[in-house]
Formats: sequence, C-alpha cells, structure tokens
Amino acid sequence: MKQEQFIQQYQPQWDAFEAWLDYQQVPKKERERQDLQEPALDFPRTYRQLCHHLALAQSRMYSPLLIQQLNQLVVRGHNCLYTSRLHFLHHIAEFYLRGLPQLVRQSSKALLLSAALFFGSFFVMLVAVQVEPELVYSVISGEQVAGMEEMYDPQRTTRFGREREADSDVFMFGFYIRNNTGIGFQVFAGGLLYGLGSLFFLLFNGLSIGAVAGHLTHVGYIDSFWGFVAGHSAFELTAIVLSGTAGFKLAEALIMPGRKSRLLALRDNSQDAIQIVYGSATLFIMAAFVEAFWSSQIWIPIVIKYTVGISLWLLVISYFTFAGRGQRDEA
Repeated sequence: MKQEQFIQQYQPQWDAFEAWLDYQQVPKKERERQDLQEPALDFPRTYRQLCHHLALAQSRMYSPLLIQQLNQLVVRGHNCLYTSRLHFLHHIAEFYLRGLPQLVRQSSKALLLSAALFFGSFFVMLVAVQVEPELVYSVISGEQVAGMEEMYDPQRTTRFGREREADSDVFMFGFYIRNNTGIGFQVFAGGLLYGLGSLFFLLFNGLSIGAVAGHLTHVGYIDSFWGFVAGHSAFELTAIVLSGTAGFKLAEALIMPGRKSRLLALRDNSQDAIQIVYGSATLFIMAAFVEAFWSSQIWIPIVIKYTVGISLWLLVISYFTFAGRGQRDEA
C-alpha cells in the first residue's frame, strides 16, 4: 500500500485517538465548566491498532515525518495507559488508608448496633454455657457438638498441624473464603428485609459461635480452641460486624428515607454499603489466609499465638479508629 493510501485510510482513526488524548489532559473541573463531552473511543483496541500502524510505517519505510507523528501518538497513549494504572492503584490505596475507615466511622450508629447484636449475643451465650452447660444444645445439635469436641480435643490437635500437605492448606484457604463470605453475604443482604434479616443472622451467628466457644471452654479445651481462633478472630469477627453495618445502611434507607423516595435513599445508601462490604470481604480473605496458614500450626508456641491474636485485635481497632484522621472526617 502506498503511503498516501495508508494515510487516507487511517488518518480519521489517528485524529480520533489524538482528540481522545487531548480530552484526557483537560482537568476535570475545566471539562465540567466547558461542558466537554468525552469522545467515543475504544482505547485499548485503538491503541493496539496504532502500534501496529507504527510498525507497518517503519517496515515499509514511509516518510520520517509520518513515523514521527505515529510514534508521538503511541508515546502519548502509553503515558496515558501508565498514568491510568497509577491512578487506579492510588485510588485503591486511598480507599484502604482513608476512605474505608472514615466511612465506617461515619456509619457509627449502624456499626454500634451491629456490634452490640453480634458480640452481645456471643458473650451472653459464652457465659451462659458456663453456668448451664446444656444450653449449648439449644443452639447446635448434639452431632455438631461431638464433632467440635473431636476437632479440638487436645489429644488430637495434630490434625491442625503441618502434617497436612501444602495443597491441603490451599484447599482450606479456599474453603474458609467461601464459608466466611457466605456468612457475610447473608448478614449484608438481610438488610433488604428492613434489617430483620441482618438482625437475625447477627444474633444467630453470635449465639452459635458463643455456644461453641462456651462449650469448648467448659470442657477444658481452652488452648486447643482459643489458641486456634486467636489469630484470625480479629479479621473474621470484625468482617461479620461490618457486613451487619452495611446491611443496616440498606435498612435505614427503607425505614427512614427522610425526604427522599425509598428507591433514591436505597440507591444513595447502597453506595456506602457496598464500599463497607469491600472492606468486609478484604477482612474475610485475610482471616481465611491466617486461619489456613497460621492458626493450624501446632508447632507455634501458644503464647505466641495469643500474643499475635491480641496484637491483631489492637491493629484492627486502631485502624478503624485512627486511620484517615489526617483529613477531616465528613459528617
């Protein structure tokens, strides 16, 4: 193909690409002031084609001026792509370092309600089982109780040890993620039932976990149980509470929409709720990782496990209390 035909065929595409790049360089406020509309363009596809055009022009030894023009467009496209990736990583870091903890603090009423329901039912059942051991059977079946006793029997703790193969640890990592996120989704989605679903699942999980913890403590499996859960409890239990917080944000929109319609209030609150769920999901993944690769190790001294567990609880509490305080929290 002659150079003139090559230019005639692809010049509109190059012009559209250059217009799109020029638009990206205009600050956002300036775009809004001038009411500029973003040119329609499939950037990845067009950028790949432009790189191909540059390679063709070089191989066919077209004029240096055309090659220079195409090379400049390719360089600008590369810089735009690289900058977009940096912006994406920056947004992620900004979310976890400031956005998430600020949003959780702004949702303090829903957070306190969720924490009171979950931890309140957990500690009430834990203490109640110490006074009346038979209460455990009102929450979980005898078969489940027997399974828990077998699992945490101090004489059988090798089942948590490194005698498992590495691929078994990976399998359990996936299992814990599926199990934990399933609980979190139930607690969160229950908010759409005017909060009744979130309330039920928070109480149910609090009572169930409290019954198991209380029973195993009562029968003397203290180190084998508490040593196992110490490491991942901060991430997992906090994630459940955050799921409840997100669920109650949905319920708030349905019960107290204010001057908004319920649909509009639900749409607005769901934006905050989904971000809280992102944080909850992150904590569930962290809990699954610790549970699969740390909690199961019996060669780690119990004192270290307790120390790490306490440290992680302090870290989680400090994160949600102080992270993002450098910038003023929005009301």
